[in-house]
Amino acid sequence: MAEMKMYYDEEADYLEIFIGEPRPDYGDHISEDIVLFKYEDNDQLYGIGIFNFKKRAHSLQNVLKNLPFKLKLDVIN
Repeated sequence: MAEMKMYYDEEADYLEIFIGEPRPDYGDHISEDIVLFKYEDNDQLYGIGIFNFKKRAHSLQNVLKNLPFKLKLDVIN
């Protein structure tokens, strides 16, 4: 099962969520504040970066339900 990693920088108000193993990737800005991270070798989506996180959501659950992919948090160990 893929591992989910999250990082939040409070000073920069930036949240990153990654699922899977780190390897060469690139960021695709889909809006001013949202970056999708994809693997270079197959363009598979494996992460998201959200700038101005507090401004965009009142809680992490609000962000997670609006991601361009689905996460089943109950099955992630």
